[in-house]
Amino acid sequence: MSAAARLAELRGRHGLAAAQRDRLDVLLELLSAPRAPTAVHEPERAVDVHIADSLSALELEPVRAASCIADLGSGAGLPGLPLAIALPHARVALVESVRRKARLLGEAIDRLGLTNAAVVAARAEGWPAGLGAHDLVVARALAAPEVVLEYGAPLLGLGGWLVAWRAGERTEPDGVAELLGLSLQERRRSRPYALARDLRLDVYRKVAPTPERFPRRPGVARRSPLRAAGA
Repeated sequence: MSAAARLAELRGRHGLAAAQRDRLDVLLELLSAPRAPTAVHEPERAVDVHIADSLSALELEPVRAASCIADLGSGAGLPGLPLAIALPHARVALVESVRRKARLLGEAIDRLGLTNAAVVAARAEGWPAGLGAHDLVVARALAAPEVVLEYGAPLLGLGGWLVAWRAGERTEPDGVAELLGLSLQERRRSRPYALARDLRLDVYRKVAPTPERFPRRPGVARRSPLRAAGA
């Protein structure tokens, strides 16, 4: 199937308007460019592994209903840019600390004509303005599960949701989610395209305040990941 036909299929599956499909066309063009910070540039593959995979979270009602989203370690803008296109009612912060990637994200937002997306050129742990300010945090191919939870939990308001794209069977150590005020709601198997294997969406809800000692200083979560509830 051609990339154009695949985009048309995704538009129908997710109930997207023609203008949204046009923006996805432009996004696919940007992701296919050699300068895009991604390993997959061929349009026929990129439409699946980048766009279809990002949009797979629209199957979740908390994602469709979100009004303030933070995409952690946004990189090439995934899943944040596809979600910003699909959810024009939501404000999407693309959190990216690498300056070159942040600059490219800003250029992509301008090219796409998105008024509901903005770049935050910072680390998730070094963004005090984001604390408690979101009803949805998303992260795709960012870090180990326990690290993603530590990054995301402080940014959520009570009752907010965190959705992490995962491949393989690895999960966070027992007790880590609870320590951060999160409750696992679902590990949903995902097959956004025919060749997808071992993909899932891990869905958490913030059910209690995150302890004040989080977030730890930038870099600590990766160097010394949480291992248990008493950590």
